[in-house]
Formats: sequence, structure tokens, C-alpha cells
Amino acid sequence: MTQPIAVFWFRRDLRLHDNAGLYHALKSGYQVLPIFIFDEEILSKLEDKADARVSFIYQTIKQLKQELNETGCDLQVYYGNPIQVWKNILNSFDVKSVYTNADYEPYAKQRDSQVEDLLNARQVSFNAYKDQCIFDYTEILKDNGTPYTVFTPYSKKWKLAFKPYHVKAYPVEKYKTAFVKVSPKPMIELEEMGFQASSLNFPPASIAQSVIKNYDKTRNFPGVLGTSRLGIHFRFGTISIREKAAKAASLNETFLNELIWRDFYMMILAHFPHVASNAFRKEYDQIEWINNPSDFEAWCEGKTGYPIVDAGMRELNSTGYMHNRVRMIVASFLTKHLLIDWRWGEAYFAKKLLDFDLSANNGGWQWTAGCGTDAAPYFRVFNPTLQTEKFDKDLSYIKKWVPEIGTAAYPKPIVQHEFARKRCLETYKVGLGKITV
Repeated sequence: MTQPIAVFWFRRDLRLHDNAGLYHALKSGYQVLPIFIFDEEILSKLEDKADARVSFIYQTIKQLKQELNETGCDLQVYYGNPIQVWKNILNSFDVKSVYTNADYEPYAKQRDSQVEDLLNARQVSFNAYKDQCIFDYTEILKDNGTPYTVFTPYSKKWKLAFKPYHVKAYPVEKYKTAFVKVSPKPMIELEEMGFQASSLNFPPASIAQSVIKNYDKTRNFPGVLGTSRLGIHFRFGTISIREKAAKAASLNETFLNELIWRDFYMMILAHFPHVASNAFRKEYDQIEWINNPSDFEAWCEGKTGYPIVDAGMRELNSTGYMHNRVRMIVASFLTKHLLIDWRWGEAYFAKKLLDFDLSANNGGWQWTAGCGTDAAPYFRVFNPTLQTEKFDKDLSYIKKWVPEIGTAAYPKPIVQHEFARKRCLETYKVGLGKITV
């Protein structure tokens, strides 16, 4: 193709509607070629070759491609190292500018910097827009320009800054004639990339309005459908954060707060990239974890003898999802009862969760372990029995996932609560006592 074009690069924004970067690309004055790259650097690190998230992305890309094909356009799909893919694109098309939406994770920032250098060397502009959050890491800061590290003051400033225009949709549909008209190319097969289709079911991208309306009353009870289960759609951008934030702002402040937590943890990861592999509060790196492999295996398999913990882990292993309240309970149990490094649990969630998002997953684990921003104090140790009495009193959730409860087939507790609690407090105290101020 010899005509000068702009390229739009889909990443965490897999939709044609209300898409910031796509809107700006279509308004650029050039005909726009949309692309997607299955990043070999990321895929090669996945152990599970039936990884459900890869299947989800693949299905979504296929659907986007079909939608564009119906209008005489195409989504070009590539697989490989992003730099090499971009070299091939630049050799095949007369690209004048590239548009995309910003990604704030450490690997993504490094990759984008390399791609931008390559493009600039060829006199091609690289334009990245805010799309996956309401406010990015540069926008909600303390008065002295430094980042917040506690959620409540951050959320107050977020709400003060929040205006109707922040959730105004980008009218992509008005400019759809700007897509390049090309014959469709066959799409790479999943198997060609070394993956196979997952058997897991994916939650729908739409939910009943009543779920958001009643969110504050129902969200803590795993036995009822009281959460949105939209995490995977936020993660891969199949829904618009602006659309959901607008709805939340008018219907339920508690649900809006959950969206603010997303922005908060993205901001933390961008400002403090060391949290990806170390404690936010560096003194917590001195904790001497026991890291017993058989205890970890029992936790992973949902065989700890604590029904609420086991139900959560079995739900995760079977569906790729775990109820939000239960995530806190199982994380607390791993780090406090078993004294296993929070990074082990974080990595297991990263492998299993459909809605895995580095910033939120990391933030949640560090919060529970006591070593993160705004963290639960280290001496707060969830009692699984009391959590069950409060949030699953009729055992409807537990009985669904642990049908053998109350029988000889169910394992005895691998550790006693009071013993584990005392051991935890002593271990944390010793670890934190090693720090000299």
C-alpha cells in the first residue's frame, strides 16, 4: 500500500466505541489501519498453553476483525516481538503517525519507549492517550506535586477533580469512514502461537443496573451475585471505564470507590515501580517467611481445612474468578497464618485470575500483607471462622465449592488460628525490629 496512513495499535482497549486513541487516529486526516500484536515476549512467559486470557483476547480480536470486515476494512493481526513487527509494518506501509492508548505497567512503558524511538528514527510520530483510567498518574497529586500513598485523601481529591467531561464518550462512530479500505487478511490461528482454546466461560460485558445500585449492600457476600464481575472487561478494555464511572457516579458511591482504587493502584505502580517485585514499605522486605512448600500446595488446591479459604481457591481454580471479599481472606491466610511470602500468592493469582491486572493484584496483596500503601496494619489477621459467620452464615458459598465439608473426606486444619496469629505477630515484630531508623 503506497498511500500515507496512520496506524492505530490496539492493546488494553479492545473495542471500537468510546476509544480515546482510536478517536484521535480517525481524526488525524490520514486513513487509519488498525492493528493488534500478540506479543511473543508476554506469551512466551505463560506456562499454561490453554491460558483463558489468551483465549479471551483471541475471541475479542476475532470479533473486532469481523466487525471491521463488514464495513470493508480490516484489523491486521501480528504475532512476534513488537519491535520486529513494527519494522515489518514500516517496511510494508507508508506510515506517517501511530496512535495508541497509554499503558502504565513497567514492561509496557519500556516496550513503548523502544517502539517510539524506532518510529521517531523513521520520522513517524507516536501518540499515546489516556483511556484505561479516569485520571492517570500525573493528574491527582498532593499540593506539593508528590504522589499520594494513602487512598482516602487521594479519593477525596479525585472526587473534587471529577467533572462530567471526564466521562464524556469519544464519538468514534462519527469518523468510521476514515478506516483504510483493504481486503481482509486471514487471522493467525491460536495453535500457530502454541496455545489452545480454554474451556472456561467468560463473564458478560454487561450487567443489570441493580447490581451497581445495590453494590454497597451485596458486595461482601460471596453466596450472592453482588459484584459486577467486569474485571476482565476493564483489564482488556472491552468496556469503557468512562461509561461505568458515569453510571457509578449516579448510582452507587461504593462502586465508584472501587473504580478509584483502580486509578490509585495504577498511579502507585507508575510512581513506585519497585512494588512490582518488592514491598512498597521496604522495611517489610526483612520479614522472614516460612515458605513451606506443602502448606503452599494445600492453599493452592483448596485443602487447608479452612472452608472459606478452600472455597475461594477452588472457585479460582475452576472459574478463573474469586469473590473480592474472599480474595482478602485467602491472601491474609497465606501471608499471616502460613507465613508464606505474599509474592508467591500474587504470582499464583497472576497465573489464574481472568481479571489479573498487575497494579491491582499487587496492590491488593501488599495491602493484605501489611507492606503496601494504605495497608492493613500487620497485626490485623483475618479470622476465617468469623469471616464465614459474617459473610457466608448459611454456608451457601462454601457448600457450592466444598461439598465434602463436615465429612471425613474434608482435611483437618493445617494450622490452628490462635497459634498462627501469635506466630505471625512475633515474626512481623522481629522482622520490622531489624530496621534501624
